[in-house]
Amino acid sequence: MERRVTTEMEELLNAGAFVGSYTHSLDGKKRVTIPSDWREAAGNPTLFVLPGVNVKCLYVVTAREMAQRLEKVRAASVANVQAQKFLRDFFSRADRVALDAQGRIRVKDELLDYAGIINQMVLVGVGSRFELWSPESWNEQSSQLDQSKFAEAAQYIGF
Repeated sequence: MERRVTTEMEELLNAGAFVGSYTHSLDGKKRVTIPSDWREAAGNPTLFVLPGVNVKCLYVVTAREMAQRLEKVRAASVANVQAQKFLRDFFSRADRVALDAQGRIRVKDELLDYAGIINQMVLVGVGSRFELWSPESWNEQSSQLDQSKFAEAAQYIGF
């Protein structure tokens, strides 16, 4: 029984465990190379790029993670005007991208503009997703880290 739990945990950790941070430049065609260990964690070459919620960054989720989020979204009533407005706005700006043979993705201009990304970006692992930040926004976000609030947030999520 314990070996099965270990195997299941290993599978979960390998499927969408994005950790660390990297700084990469956009190439001439506005593509960014995804780190090789993150490509492995993604499993499927299809990724979804979504506008950040309450932050000027982009969320990148795997097809598996997107399927799980869509299951939750299906529960939103079509009569809930606020939920429908959010879904319409959020998903109309999202993009489905595929990793090319060199492990790059092309992020559409509208999303790059939203996040303020011009030439360089910081890729930040957030466990089940990774985020794309402009270096300036990431430095500002990082400088605001308050250790007491960090500990409070860790406790809030049960970490």
